[in-house]
Amino acid sequence: MISVRPISNTDYEAWCTLYLAYAEFYQVTQTKEMRDQVWSWLHEANHEVNGLIALDNEGNAVGLAHYRPFSRPLSASIGGFIDDLFVTPSARGNEIGKRLIEAVAQIGKEKSWSAIRWITAENNYRARNTYDKLATKTQWLTYDIKL
Repeated sequence: MISVRPISNTDYEAWCTLYLAYAEFYQVTQTKEMRDQVWSWLHEANHEVNGLIALDNEGNAVGLAHYRPFSRPLSASIGGFIDDLFVTPSARGNEIGKRLIEAVAQIGKEKSWSAIRWITAENNYRARNTYDKLATKTQWLTYDIKL
């Protein structure tokens, strides 16, 4: 049995372990200072970033999601964006990613958001198999300018 709930102050160590593994999965260098910055955002009442954590039936943290609202000017609406979604390799295949996405979607419904959006790596085939069942792959490409 998997439970999904908002991240709480007592989740720091488990969250750090998950978030570091997420960064390593995408080959992103992440420092403790960077994790602490994100952790502070998650607990700052006026910050846009929120977090969910997934726990197995023994209370072990097995997944996380960070999400936030975003403005959609063309449709004059607010959407939800999932910035980070991660499930520990040993827990994959148990629909934890699906449960986290569905939890964000439920929050979005409660807040009257018009859509939930996220991006993933082209070669993240296992996750994309789940995403293709939950959402519509868009035609849009993503571009970044490094500043």
